[in-house]
Amino acid sequence: MAAQDYLFYIFAALTLLCGLLVVVNPFSRNPVTSAMFLVLTIVSMAGLFVLLHAFFLAAVQILVYAGAVMVLFLFVIMLLDLKEEERRKIRLFGLITGLLSVLAVLGVVLKTYLVDSRLSANLQPPTIEGGTAALGTILFKNYLLPFEILSLLLLVAMVGVILLSKKDLK
Repeated sequence: MAAQDYLFYIFAALTLLCGLLVVVNPFSRNPVTSAMFLVLTIVSMAGLFVLLHAFFLAAVQILVYAGAVMVLFLFVIMLLDLKEEERRKIRLFGLITGLLSVLAVLGVVLKTYLVDSRLSANLQPPTIEGGTAALGTILFKNYLLPFEILSLLLLVAMVGVILLSKKDLK
């Protein structure tokens, strides 16, 4: 096995372990700890993107998700200041949905491995590795409207967080 194979297994194991610790965290009941494990999950997924030679996606994964979105999540978590009773309800819900998500992903992986791997054995390897010009063209020509809707959604979320953080709304 090559070094790239070992790195893949290391990053895949880190992604699964940290993703599991986001939902079922035996170390702490604090939601901030779960958010930090989510950051580690995102960073290890970026390592998987680097192994696939998708450097742009790895950089976006770290800058956008681990940076901006996680700061917003942490701000909301600290702003809400969940009580112990509310944490238990969210924790049980998170455990159930997390286990269902893991089972769904496992089903997709097994189906892909068992059924679709025989079909894709004759495919040609991709010619471009990590190019951003084609990605930018596809993103801004075909997906301009969803991109703009997402930016408006993030703007509404920011305004909502600012309004929630005010003590006296007048």
